[in-house]
Amino acid sequence: MYVAKGKSVSEGVALGRIKLYKAPVYEINDNEIEDAASETDRFMTALDKAIHVQMALYDVTLAAAGDESAEIFKVHAMMLEDYVLRDAVIEIITEQKKSAEYAVNEAFNAQAEVFSLMDDPYMQARSEDIHDIKRAVLDVLFGIDQSSFKETEPTILVADELTPSETVKLDKTLLLGIITGGGSPDSHTAILARSMNIPAIIQCKEIDESWDGRIAIIDGYNSCVYVEPTDDMIESYSKKMQEDVEKYNLLKELKGRDSATADGRTIRICANIGGVSDIESVKDNDADGIGLFRTEFIYLESEAYPTEEEQFKAYKYVVESLAPKQVIIRTCDIGADKIAKYMNLEPEENPALGYRGIRICLTRRDFFKTQLRAILRASAYGNLGIMFPMIISLKELEEARQILDECKEEFIREGVKIGEYQVGIMIETPAAVLCAEELAKHCDFFSIGTNDLTQYTLALDRQNANLEPFLDTHHPAVLKAIGMTIEAGHRHNTWVGICGELGSDLSLTETFLRMGVDELSVNPKSVLPVRKVIRGLDLG
Repeated sequence: MYVAKGKSVSEGVALGRIKLYKAPVYEINDNEIEDAASETDRFMTALDKAIHVQMALYDVTLAAAGDESAEIFKVHAMMLEDYVLRDAVIEIITEQKKSAEYAVNEAFNAQAEVFSLMDDPYMQARSEDIHDIKRAVLDVLFGIDQSSFKETEPTILVADELTPSETVKLDKTLLLGIITGGGSPDSHTAILARSMNIPAIIQCKEIDESWDGRIAIIDGYNSCVYVEPTDDMIESYSKKMQEDVEKYNLLKELKGRDSATADGRTIRICANIGGVSDIESVKDNDADGIGLFRTEFIYLESEAYPTEEEQFKAYKYVVESLAPKQVIIRTCDIGADKIAKYMNLEPEENPALGYRGIRICLTRRDFFKTQLRAILRASAYGNLGIMFPMIISLKELEEARQILDECKEEFIREGVKIGEYQVGIMIETPAAVLCAEELAKHCDFFSIGTNDLTQYTLALDRQNANLEPFLDTHHPAVLKAIGMTIEAGHRHNTWVGICGELGSDLSLTETFLRMGVDELSVNPKSVLPVRKVIRGLDLG
């Protein structure tokens, strides 16, 4: 037996035979061409076909894995329609007299490198999407049909890399699990694996060609791969797989039930989302609303500042889709590890302590007002909350509310309909915790961002892998800060939620309820497991 380690991106257990998958190798030369016009036509025809392929993959994925996963391929189609990328390819063809294949490879690789050099892990993962759509165009140019890759028996797929397009083309009824040598937790391939409940291990550096055809076990809970496991291990993990099926079926029975303890204490369990594509997952997992809409991803996925109308459509869709449940929209929390190039933010030595969140909004008011106007317009279509990030003082909160009031007064004068809404802030720093008593007087709600609160309380950069052994998310100081915030909020009738990673930590659920928290906002797939724990508690 051989044991390999990696990083789990989709929990669960898989048991089956390994199939090694190798992506096609493109033989691209840099010879000069004679007819640039003809080569440009070849490229444009291939581009058009590749776009149609992405939309076909959208339809397939929509049926197999839902709207959240299918949206990946709509985004891919939009990337292929990007005139900047298209023009970069045509320029190489016409100016350098190179083939369409060479030009596509060069231009797309250059764009992928731009993403890979960004600090934000989510944006780094978008480089994989660029490589995926590059392969889609090259497949057409080379006449390669990847849909011909079919399995005839249940398989654990092993590959150096696996793109979303390659993943979705596989027969899901025969795909037991995925192991890759590279990849990232934020990649769309990882998102697809999670949405399809396929156990997946990435960054497994020990992959070997000798694994092909061997029996293996993926342990997605402990990030392990067992090649040629013993009979005892096979028996043990087979039982674990059956237990997982039974637990999943039990969780589905909790849909539509209250999140209430045995002694009658009810709490809201809401979902965190990054965009409109997450809505189906929110509904499927029966969340009580959205406790955190991370609007910065709208900015990160745009080539320029998103307009008021573009933002309004996104916010309206989410608010309308979830009505009458509440949707809390956090204003743009850009900066630190989340950088939009067009904002021209200067590099910083300590970005986590730098120009980010509300600090950017209050010093770039036109950009801030555009977003607030879009949010206010969306308030007419459902139950909405507006949340300001990184507030550390009453002065900042008053300034943010003043700008919000200016937008509201403009709409009143213009006769634009807006609805009722609540206003709250993120509690993410020790400063906010210590000022919570005063801040609560001016807020309808608090939402505790435990990721940053832990980082700033413990003085540990959560992006620094070297500090992981020192990062204690259950540190007494962090838990005490959470308790102090809840108490301060309740003294002024301000309800308090938790929207960071600790919200889905089942070992702390009872602790948070005993502290008096009013809401837990978690990733959509954690809603039902948290509800199960809550319904098993008796706080009396």
